[in-house]
Amino acid sequence: MAAETYDVIVIGAGQAGGPLATTFASAGRKTALIEREHVGGTCINTGCTPTKTMVASARVAYLARRGAEYGVETGSISINLATVRGRKRKIVDSFRNGSQSSIENVVGVDLIFGAASFSSATSIVVNLNAGGKRELAAPTIIINAGARSTVPPLPGLDGVPFLDSTSIMELDTVPEHLIVLGGGYIGLEFAQMFRRFGSNVTIIQRGDQVLAREDADIAEAVAAILREDGIEVLLNTAAVSVAHNPAGGIEVQVREADAAERAITGSHLLVAIGRTANADTLNLAAAGIHRDKRGFIPVDERLQTNVAGVYALGDINGGPAFTHIAYDDFRIVRTNLIEHGDATTAGRLVPYTVYIDPQLGRVGLSERDAQEQGRSVRVAHMPMTHVARALEMAETRGVMKILVDPATKHILGCAILGVEGGEMMSVIQLAMLGKLPYTTLRHAIFAHPTLAESFNNVFGQLD
Repeated sequence: MAAETYDVIVIGAGQAGGPLATTFASAGRKTALIEREHVGGTCINTGCTPTKTMVASARVAYLARRGAEYGVETGSISINLATVRGRKRKIVDSFRNGSQSSIENVVGVDLIFGAASFSSATSIVVNLNAGGKRELAAPTIIINAGARSTVPPLPGLDGVPFLDSTSIMELDTVPEHLIVLGGGYIGLEFAQMFRRFGSNVTIIQRGDQVLAREDADIAEAVAAILREDGIEVLLNTAAVSVAHNPAGGIEVQVREADAAERAITGSHLLVAIGRTANADTLNLAAAGIHRDKRGFIPVDERLQTNVAGVYALGDINGGPAFTHIAYDDFRIVRTNLIEHGDATTAGRLVPYTVYIDPQLGRVGLSERDAQEQGRSVRVAHMPMTHVARALEMAETRGVMKILVDPATKHILGCAILGVEGGEMMSVIQLAMLGKLPYTTLRHAIFAHPTLAESFNNVFGQLD
């Protein structure tokens, strides 16, 4: 089979691969974009877009139940999960089709649907979804093939109908009792969402806190909010085995911190313990491309693998698994390979928001990070109960925590657990990007009443 030659081959039409393919083509480079299933990657199809659409529905249910607090009599609330799912599907289809159309309208891009695998460091074999194969060759190959839900080697798991972060969004009825295996970002978002839809929910977390990468005080504040919402949060608890319950449902045998074992029975089980790189599907050995011990593809600061001319972008390279980081990976490669610049990943800020309610917005150093680095910091700390706008909205759960350098007065990082925590965090991020001292926000005139004006007060603690 004679190889078809291209200037660039991009594997995966995710948030880095799609824009990179069209940018290469617009620069006059013949480009092949290979996609195994849907244009848009995890974000549009099974990640950000569908989950946050469903989170919005869950928040409406939460507010409707609280209507009486605001003097609004709503009556009983019921959830039509099929309608929630339909709304989610409609938005996903719109985003996906729009992305695909924008790619197909660019001259110089061949969008090929199929599964790619390396046959050498410069050639790819594509098993076409429509049948048959194509062999492609190019001096530059970009890998943006993403990751998938991890399935742990848990005894009995293969014998029960467990859910992952994709299949749970296809349910058309509300689970009676959802057991969530894993206390990370994904597990917590679905746990609270389905609690608001009406499920009983139990979270099983092996470690001593939810959100293992966060400071302990922030993690405990999150756990307290979840418990307040009626979610059972089990810490220092390991799942030992899974089985069908004779009376119906799924039974998870767990071992708690004191080594005692007991069974937890639920109607549904969500496995949300992490993500596995799709690198194992690409026959990387044929190209001599390395994988690390976790299965991801290690890259340098310019996102190049150990093989010259081959780059790995987004979730598959083991960096922060966020859409905006994948898109920044695109910008780095575009700058270097098309604009002949010198962009790297060094020193970039990594903001993110966990879409529990209230949101957790995070950027920069945590207090734990600072301690591990031996850095001297000052910490401004204020509960959302001290924020006037939050009181007016009756959304006072959470806390603001911001770290500053005592010498330069520059902001080093923050955790904003509160209403619109992601938007609040973005204000801090802008100050960090501009290298503003915290005193600028301390004395800034913000419109009243806004959430942003709370920065006057929280930074006032440091005066």
